Amino acid sequence: MTHLSIESEADAASIGQARPAVAAAARIRHRLASLSGVRGDFASALSGALAALALPPWHLLPALPLAIAGLLTQIDAARPGWRGVRRAARRGYWFGFGYFALGLYWITDAILVRAASFWWLVPFAVPLTALGLAAFIAVPAGLARLFPPGLPRLLGFSGFFTLGELARGLVLTGFPWNLFGSVWELPGRLGDVFIQPAAWIGVYGLTLATVLLAALPTLGRRGWIAAAAILLLWGAAGTARLAAAPPPPRRLRVALVQGNIPETIKFDRASALRIFETYLALTRQAASAANGHSLAIVWPETASPYLLQTDGGARAAIAAAAGPGVPVLAGSIRFDRHNRPRNSLIVVDGPGPPAAIYDKWHLVPFGEYQPDWFPLPIEVVPGGGFSAGPGPRTLEVPGLPPFDPLICYEVIFSGEIVSKPRPDWLVNITNDAWFGNTAGPRQHLAAARLRAVEEGLPLVRAANTGISAAFTARGRQIARLGWGRRGLLIVQLPGALPPTLFARFGLLIPALLAILLTGSGALAGMAPGKQKS
Repeated sequence: MTHLSIESEADAASIGQARPAVAAAARIRHRLASLSGVRGDFASALSGALAALALPPWHLLPALPLAIAGLLTQIDAARPGWRGVRRAARRGYWFGFGYFALGLYWITDAILVRAASFWWLVPFAVPLTALGLAAFIAVPAGLARLFPPGLPRLLGFSGFFTLGELARGLVLTGFPWNLFGSVWELPGRLGDVFIQPAAWIGVYGLTLATVLLAALPTLGRRGWIAAAAILLLWGAAGTARLAAAPPPPRRLRVALVQGNIPETIKFDRASALRIFETYLALTRQAASAANGHSLAIVWPETASPYLLQTDGGARAAIAAAAGPGVPVLAGSIRFDRHNRPRNSLIVVDGPGPPAAIYDKWHLVPFGEYQPDWFPLPIEVVPGGGFSAGPGPRTLEVPGLPPFDPLICYEVIFSGEIVSKPRPDWLVNITNDAWFGNTAGPRQHLAAARLRAVEEGLPLVRAANTGISAAFTARGRQIARLGWGRRGLLIVQLPGALPPTLFARFGLLIPALLAILLTGSGALAGMAPGKQKS
């Protein structure tokens, strides 16, 4: 697709002399550039929704360059000066709205679980979330208009876009869901190859490369050639990294328990014993299948209906089901010394006191707690919700390699999941039953897989209704139990790799790359013959 700024009748007249495919594309761009007001906003929102189709589980990757081309066309069409910056930002805002509205549609399912109390939120939750998050795309789009069209604007936009995504992961506790870099979390070998650079530059670095790659075809033939070259180098680098010998596995088997308990019955006290018995039965099954091998058993987030920190009888029942010397890493609510609830992972290793406790520290806004900055006098989360833990923590339990727990939402935070001393593996427990059989659990799983690659650590994931899975330190899936099934996954714990480049330097790497790219765009814009338009 040729990158043209079609703003005059002369441009339109030249369309007919072009080749048919290029002429058709140019006509579309001309029409898109001519849209103003609400029609332009609507077109931007459609472009954003098109971009969302590249995300898991849809993986429609060709949609991304089409969507980015549409947004860049509308940025180019904005007038010079600050009025043009405002118009470009407006187009970016509605692009972001379309992207987040489709990509996060599954949030509605969580509200429907408690529809009797929160039915009034159904028409507002997703649109309001999208309207808030869209600002992180609006600002980069507006700033990109300050760069001359062509390569300088493309570089500036890619860099600013990535900085905006980094900000989205930090502002107001952050919500880094559905980063553009996650589109490469494709099923099977192809995905294994293309997520490998996350070990060096993280998912934000993949986002930078993805936006640049999607935008390059707007430069015409040379852009297509550059995009193809980048894609080939990317694939070669990923293939080479996968070809390296894997680290030896640990002498530990991990049983991931998937109880498949509907969220609606977890609020029913009468169902508590039945839920607990389900997990005890699966635990006994896992212990029996171990055949004397060293074993750890993992229950999902909030799996236990009883408070394991204080309920000695429940701990004794778990210890009896697992057998001697078999620790159970179980999700459970507990109450701290201020009598505030915490979402916790509790290690049961025998009938005595818990062997270790970890409290979730990255809580879900409006799901697990009500932020202080919320302006309306409405109690969305009863009692203020959960209290947050102190932060990432490496747990050292006798008989187990040291591990870092990640409870549900925490696994989406790139660069914020590993503490010191460095663990040997990552344990992600989650309850995605809230989101039903939608894109939400698949997108969550994609984030978990990327964390394994970034940190060079194997990751195991126990999910209540699925998807439970295990990944090597290079993100290769070695086991999976699909959504809506009850059962077990028993895997040999893969070995850990030495700390990756990203594990050493974290978010500093993609931040510096984004600043470098933005600076390159500014320098390219100052070259002789480059005039702002």
